[in-house]
Amino acid sequence: MQPQTLYDLSPVLHIMLMGVVLATGPLAWVWVRNPRAQPGRRLAALTLLTLFLTFDLVLFGAFTRLTDSGLGCPDWPGCYGNASPGGAHAEISAAEAQMPTGPVTHGKAWIEMIHRYLATGVGVLILTLTAAAWLQRRRDPRQPVSPWWPTATLAWVCLQGAFGALTVTMKLQPAIVTLHLLGGMVLLALLCAQAVAHARTQQDAGAARPLAGRGLLLAAYAALWVQIALGAWVSTNYAVLACQTFPACQGSWWPDMDFRQGFEWWRALGKTGAGEHIGFAALTAIHYTHRLAAYVVFVVLGCAAWRLRGGPLHAQARWLTALLLLQFATGLSNVVLGWPLVAAVAHTGGAAALVGVLTWAVCAAVAVRGSPHPNPLPKGEGAREVTTRGMAA
Repeated sequence: MQPQTLYDLSPVLHIMLMGVVLATGPLAWVWVRNPRAQPGRRLAALTLLTLFLTFDLVLFGAFTRLTDSGLGCPDWPGCYGNASPGGAHAEISAAEAQMPTGPVTHGKAWIEMIHRYLATGVGVLILTLTAAAWLQRRRDPRQPVSPWWPTATLAWVCLQGAFGALTVTMKLQPAIVTLHLLGGMVLLALLCAQAVAHARTQQDAGAARPLAGRGLLLAAYAALWVQIALGAWVSTNYAVLACQTFPACQGSWWPDMDFRQGFEWWRALGKTGAGEHIGFAALTAIHYTHRLAAYVVFVVLGCAAWRLRGGPLHAQARWLTALLLLQFATGLSNVVLGWPLVAAVAHTGGAAALVGVLTWAVCAAVAVRGSPHPNPLPKGEGAREVTTRGMAA
């Protein structure tokens, strides 16, 4: 059997066409729901819908990774040089017969390709956002939302596509997969920042109220990103089951750990930089570091939610509290129930939702700080609109 070519661009046009077809539905929905709206309002609606679909894409990416489907098609961007697994039936059958529980099966191939189709569809939506934003700027130079935001997002999604390709061609190397997961979270943050900006253009600038706890909010945001990076490293190294008890690990509060080997950045999956099999102590170090950091992050984010509860970001404070409880429940389930798929996907989804909520809060806090009308308004009037309009949309 000849080795499979890692890059085969012959099906790229068909996959791009699939992305266009998938993007047509959301675009039509925005147009039908906003038939007589101003272009700026339609752009805001499309941004929010793209944010929602990107969140779904992150969830499906987690499902792809957790079902070991990342190499369901061992080449990129298609599947054995075809635009769908249907055209690669013979090749997939041969690989599955040779290794029935291996990385290439018909089910895994379809999961992997559906993920690529969805990613292409989101890319088309972001391309549409960028073109529409520049067209709107040309019509109205005073447009309050800069078209450079969607332009930067388009550049980022292209970078994400490159990391998606490397994820396959570099055989799930932990560093690449971790960066790919973090890139998906950054994409969510970029879209969320634009959604906040669009939401504020629909509001009266005088609706802003002074915000307490801005510094704590920024610290919580930074802590969240560190924890997501550690969680991605746990997931991509399959270190979740290194500790199967809570709160102790392996019956000890400080189990045997190899931090040097565990956090060696550039290495193959399951190997050290020298090519040897990674030790269990290294996996324990990866898992336990994430767990210890989680205690700190939980306290910091909990304090931020408490500090924000009575201010203009009270809606985000409630979301933050609920998501922290979700993360604790799903994280604990992953440990004591043996990493069930539902809990694992939900844990990634909770992290993505935290990125959205805290990005929304941080962007709103910055906007409140820069408001030309910082005078307080009676509770329940402008404040409610500032905090809830975008989330309710």
